[in-house]
Amino acid sequence: ALAGIDYTIVIVYLLFIVWIGLYVQRKTKENVESFFLGSRSIPWWALGASGMASNLDVSGTMINTALVYALGVNGFFVEIRGGVTLALAFLMIYSGKWNRRSQVMTLAEWMELRFGPGKQGALARILAALSLLIKTIAAITYFAIGSGKFLGEILGMDDFLASFVMIALSMVYTVASGLAGVVYTDLAQGIIILFTIVAVCIRAVAEAALPASFSVSVPLQDGGFASLNTTRADWTDPIPPWTLSGLPEGNDYQSFERFGVIIMFYMLKIILEGSGGLESGYMMQRYFAAKSDSDCGRMSLMWMLLLAFRWPLIGAFAMLGIQYGMDHGAPIEDPERVLPIVVAQMIPTGLKGFLVAGLCSAAMSTFDSTINGAAAYWVQDIYRTHVNPHASQKQLVHQGRIASVAIVSLGLAFSLMVKNINQVWGWINLGLGAGLLAPLVVRFYWWRLNGYGFAAGMSAGLVAALIQMGVWPHWLEYDAFLWSIGFSSVAMFSVTMVTEPTPTPVLEKFYYRTRPFGFWGPAKTQIDRNTKKKIEDENTRDAVSTPFAVLFQLSLFLAMMSLVFFSFTAFAALLCIAIACGVFLYAVWYRHIDDPEITIAHADSEQEIEAVEMRDGRAMLEHVDDD
Repeated sequence: ALAGIDYTIVIVYLLFIVWIGLYVQRKTKENVESFFLGSRSIPWWALGASGMASNLDVSGTMINTALVYALGVNGFFVEIRGGVTLALAFLMIYSGKWNRRSQVMTLAEWMELRFGPGKQGALARILAALSLLIKTIAAITYFAIGSGKFLGEILGMDDFLASFVMIALSMVYTVASGLAGVVYTDLAQGIIILFTIVAVCIRAVAEAALPASFSVSVPLQDGGFASLNTTRADWTDPIPPWTLSGLPEGNDYQSFERFGVIIMFYMLKIILEGSGGLESGYMMQRYFAAKSDSDCGRMSLMWMLLLAFRWPLIGAFAMLGIQYGMDHGAPIEDPERVLPIVVAQMIPTGLKGFLVAGLCSAAMSTFDSTINGAAAYWVQDIYRTHVNPHASQKQLVHQGRIASVAIVSLGLAFSLMVKNINQVWGWINLGLGAGLLAPLVVRFYWWRLNGYGFAAGMSAGLVAALIQMGVWPHWLEYDAFLWSIGFSSVAMFSVTMVTEPTPTPVLEKFYYRTRPFGFWGPAKTQIDRNTKKKIEDENTRDAVSTPFAVLFQLSLFLAMMSLVFFSFTAFAALLCIAIACGVFLYAVWYRHIDDPEITIAHADSEQEIEAVEMRDGRAMLEHVDDD
């Protein structure tokens, strides 16, 4: 239990964070762009630091600590599925700036730029908004479960009540101040988080000396747990094996046993996710809020460098969990309880208060970003577009606050039905996420994809993911992924090929503004040769740089964790790889980050686009009549 000084530290800190959010609210304008994008005036370093704080959530830290505790460094490779946030490498090099160039407020609103203001764009937009709202509610459920487990263990409270208190505090300033309040409270939270990381790592290095062999525990599918013997060499080895051997029968990690296959599968998922610009509301919101292409790159680099500190923290918690088991004669049974047990039992008074405050910071920074990003879907893509097109700025901000409360209430309600963090995290990433992935990727690379095909793919993927969770909840992760993405892809391509293409003026407007690589023949016919050459040069640099950015991020994160494990040979090798990749990225990518943006003039009046859509629609009907 926390001592009086610990409670005092936590309470003072939480009140301070709420005060910052309310103070920022007094300095911001009462309009929808300010509420959701901070008027696109927030500096890149603040957005990057805020992104790091938002990614370092309690639920993610608990499940990552559980996996590293049970599987060693192999647990890091499992979290390529989402926890490593490897999509940052793609966002840093190119997909982040592609989204910023759209100058929209939400990913769903982006669909109108891509498919036009007519029926195609409207259908794609509403389906994207509904699908992403459902995914956000699932994410809040996941965050609530993890935060409840952590705070319930530490404070001796009911898990649901603990998560409710945490979310309620986050909502006070999120609902009041919008993105600006989120970012600047995240900055304060990031400082506490970094202090926490240093303190825990020092504690682990001083007190947790891993012996040559020791025992951990893994969960079983029947709800029990089984002890697992391992060695220090295997547990800290940064080279993943092809198969995970020695796991007990009926364990809950059986989908990881074909380890080489699962890592390649996760990498494929991340390549698709990163190439599609990511569908995460709060991450994309920061790119929509960036001032320029160069700010997108610098913001992502800052985000990545700060997020690297997460992995020595996770490694330190896992080491302390193993030490606690050795001190008490048996390993901690539930890997998902390692984090709260370590905080409650192995951190001294005073430091414990700062540590709990830091982990509360991690929880609140994730909640506030997720809530603010999700509310934008309701306001911009549903209420403003379909319910009240003439709403005032004050009404829109009011709707954003109402939506925030409603979304959180639904997430909390669903958290009462799910108890396993890994189960819901895996479904979000590889069931629901896979169902939305195909249309989100293809939209950037193939001109022929139209709004009808996009909407069909999103709908089919969403339905497939919900069916899988309801009927076959214990499917292996890659089975759920293939089911959802397969169902979505078939629907997307089938509907696209039997409906009319997106009008050429719409494609030209999108391509001229975004300039992605891929198959954009009809959209590029009017561009002069010199401009085409500039676009091709930029896209070639980005395509060549992306694999090096991925390797840079992986090697940097692994190097940081190896340092805490005292695996100095692995640390030196990984650091050399990171430095070599960094030098290449500077020479090929970063030196060009401030190059003038390419501009292409285009007459893109809505009247012209609507006229073309009507003409193409009539032509298609006449063609059908002739047949």
